[in-house]
Amino acid sequence: MSLLRAYSTPATTKKESSEIVAPEPAREVLVADVISGAPGELRHRSVRIYQPTRNTMQSGAGKTERWRLDFDILQGGSRWENPLMGWASSADYMQGTRLSFRSKEDAIHFAEKQGWDYYVQPEAIKRIPPKNYAENFVYKPHKLRIMRTK
Repeated sequence: MSLLRAYSTPATTKKESSEIVAPEPAREVLVADVISGAPGELRHRSVRIYQPTRNTMQSGAGKTERWRLDFDILQGGSRWENPLMGWASSADYMQGTRLSFRSKEDAIHFAEKQGWDYYVQPEAIKRIPPKNYAENFVYKPHKLRIMRTK
């Protein structure tokens, strides 16, 4: 009991309340491209950070809360069409790379740390149109309706 009383004296509590706690300094981002050993073409790439919309075949909102980072197409990326199959080919090895993050801030921090130029695409507004069967038969003026008999 005497130890508790020694720590809870009024002088000690006054001293603690009068102290000013300095905010943490803003941490600087150490760019990793210097020590990563990545090729020079990969430095200062532009990337797009966005939140993907759901697929039209999906009814749920799965995987739409995550943020994605995609590489933009290089100007001199040497794109060509494969003559045999007609597929589009490219010499840009980072074109098909996608990174997924839990939040927008994580994706931005990663892009800054890698030394990439980035732009954040605004979130798409999630719109769910009202659906009911009766709307198929409602009269709407000045709207041409296609009637099928077979």
